Amino acid sequence: MATGKKDIRALTKEQLREFFVKEGDKAFRGNQVYEWLWQKGAHNFEDMTNISKETRQKLEDNFVINHIQVDQMQRSSDGTIKNAVRLHDDLIVESVLIPTKTRTTACVSSQVGCSLDCKFCATARLKRMRNLNPDEIYDQVVAIDNESRLYHNRPLSNIVFMGMGEPLMNYNNVIKAIDKITSPEGLGMSPKRIVVSTSGVPKMIKKMADDAVKFKLAVSLHSAIDEVRTSIMPFNATFPLNDLREALQYWYSKTKNRITYEYVVWDAINDKRKDVEALVEFCKFAPSKVNLIEYNPIDDGEFQQANSKAIDMYVSVLEKNNITVTVRRSRGKDIDAACGQLANKS
Repeated sequence: MATGKKDIRALTKEQLREFFVKEGDKAFRGNQVYEWLWQKGAHNFEDMTNISKETRQKLEDNFVINHIQVDQMQRSSDGTIKNAVRLHDDLIVESVLIPTKTRTTACVSSQVGCSLDCKFCATARLKRMRNLNPDEIYDQVVAIDNESRLYHNRPLSNIVFMGMGEPLMNYNNVIKAIDKITSPEGLGMSPKRIVVSTSGVPKMIKKMADDAVKFKLAVSLHSAIDEVRTSIMPFNATFPLNDLREALQYWYSKTKNRITYEYVVWDAINDKRKDVEALVEFCKFAPSKVNLIEYNPIDDGEFQQANSKAIDMYVSVLEKNNITVTVRRSRGKDIDAACGQLANKS
């Protein structure tokens, strides 16, 4: 939808105020429009009812609001909701609402497709088409918050950047989106309720530490043995475990925030005693916890969930070494909304 007009949500509040002053209007008009765009989630200029028709027309002539549309919403038998979200240029990403008894979590996407090549993930089979803009990330959260209120009678409580894409490969836009989500002028959510999950880009993990971010960090690890990790996550050849460990040590030294490792155990890939021992060793340099995630096959059978004995072995060895471990059951499998399954089948 190329109109040649500027996306108004790319402007800061100051830039909006300057626009109105240039147009011979009052600067505070910029504050009003900014509030409509972010706190009230206006989809078009006509919604801005406390602004004169003439001013709304001026906005219409100069700008566009590139708002997302929820193209298709699927509801799982377990209460999970998956949105196929259409962007202004007709590309699609997916986001998920995951409810439990005590919270509702939004799992949001940061890229159309993905920059990385993890073999077990459906999203990685889509080439990366582009990064999402801050407002497109923000809109996913607003849509899920609305669904949480409608279907679960409570506001959204948590956000995880675990949808499509590698968030640290779209760092600036992800940070801008989180700034808006946590700002009192946006959704006012606590950054402590936000987790950014990365496959491990050492340089960007260090940058996050230097930027003193307040959200939590999760690392999609899946093996602490270089050869094994490279065989399932080929980019590990570029960012090997030593570099990742050094970056995470740096992160911990700067933030004092413990690290969460996301970890899937697969049959005949990382289900041996040596695999769990390598993981224990990797966890030792900084306080951490391990989420063992149930695997969701993506059709060709190369990757299969390990048997329960292997999972029990992981839990037992990690606990013996005083490492917190949780076994996470998948949600939304019947609508392809579970971990690793987001691939725009719609």
